[in-house]
Amino acid sequence: MNTKQPFALSRRQLLVSAGGVAATMLAGPASWAAAMPEVKAPRSTAGDSIHEPNWDERLTLTVGPNKADIVGSGDKAIQAAVDYVVRLGGGTVHVLPGTYRLRNSIFLRKGVRLLGSGTDSVLFKEPSHETVLAADSDWFDQEVTLDSADGFQVGDGVILETKNPHTNGTDVLRRTLVARSGNRFKLDKALRKNFWTMMAPTISSRFPMITAEETSGFSVENIALDGNRNNNANINGNHAGGLWFQDCSDISLSGLDVRNYNGDGISFQICHDVTVEGCEVHNNADLGLHPGSGAQRPRLRNNRVSGSNIGIFFCWGVKYGLAEGNQVSECNYGVSIGHHDDENLVINNDIQNSHISGLVFRPERGEGFTAKGNRIENNRIIDSGGDTGIAVDSQGVTANNSLVRNTIKETRGPAERTGIKLGEEVGAMDLVENTIEGFATAINDLRTA
Repeated sequence: MNTKQPFALSRRQLLVSAGGVAATMLAGPASWAAAMPEVKAPRSTAGDSIHEPNWDERLTLTVGPNKADIVGSGDKAIQAAVDYVVRLGGGTVHVLPGTYRLRNSIFLRKGVRLLGSGTDSVLFKEPSHETVLAADSDWFDQEVTLDSADGFQVGDGVILETKNPHTNGTDVLRRTLVARSGNRFKLDKALRKNFWTMMAPTISSRFPMITAEETSGFSVENIALDGNRNNNANINGNHAGGLWFQDCSDISLSGLDVRNYNGDGISFQICHDVTVEGCEVHNNADLGLHPGSGAQRPRLRNNRVSGSNIGIFFCWGVKYGLAEGNQVSECNYGVSIGHHDDENLVINNDIQNSHISGLVFRPERGEGFTAKGNRIENNRIIDSGGDTGIAVDSQGVTANNSLVRNTIKETRGPAERTGIKLGEEVGAMDLVENTIEGFATAINDLRTA
């Protein structure tokens, strides 16, 4: 009788085998990936979102006032097209020439390409309306009661604001009105904050014109947005903008005309790998381009920004970004860099006719909070501020940034103007081969150390 166990391993073999498995596990996923076969002929397979063929064509739907797949001239028609292509895994929504009046945002999702017809396709924001809430709503409620419902409709995008009764800070929520009974409106989502009349909460029909949250892989191209600034109340760019995105990645914005929004032109918060290229961003009330809190690797290239409070605003913790070839003019501040905005490259931009300063390093909260490792190279900073204007203003304890081969110039006469100012607490700043002309003071170094 054969008593051998053909699949049994000796103790030594078991130890060797276990050691091999352990070594492979310790090597980690990078080693596994290197050992995996190359995918030479990707196929579309259920549940596989990693390997997908590069299809020659996906669905395109047209939207327009007439002779389109979806006929309409408002946000509902465009949103219907977006939702349709999302259901089929992505595609293009082509907005034909016309003016589209928005009462709510266009909400984008993964795989959507929103394509306009240049400045002939205009998204126009309807005037905003505002009122106070007439009854208390708790954080779990999904309805609010308005003091006056004049100007509000089911389907409207709204902003709710209140003082937090516990912290005295301000709570801001974006919602959509989905049902109505008199002055009572149901919201698309619960409040998740307390809106009590003792804190004078308000509701207003303000919203970002194009928006997305917690998604990736979409684009907006070749379309105009008019925020109707004179007939809309201001909104902070952390909560809305002409285009406003939150917790997204892999976004492409190109060939846009973004104007007249009573807030920021383009704002994206905690969004990564965002490209903004070849856009005209003008006459927006607050920030032109706002790479917002925590944004990693933003690319701002060949845009024209004018008529805003700040042209390009690096917000909190913006890192490894590129601002290249932009034209920034007629803003209070051309470029502003501050709180933990590190290792960004600002290169080959034209910053002209800033009303206060061309470039400012903000003081923030002091040591450990200011920007560092930023390289400002080969820019042209021309005619900054009034008679006491400062072209480059380094404030607070800002340190360890570089200004390299920039042309910093004043053509209106020296007056009391300064080319580069280094504040009393500013640390090391590399100034390399900059050309500074036409100022009363080329470099005003106030550092005591």
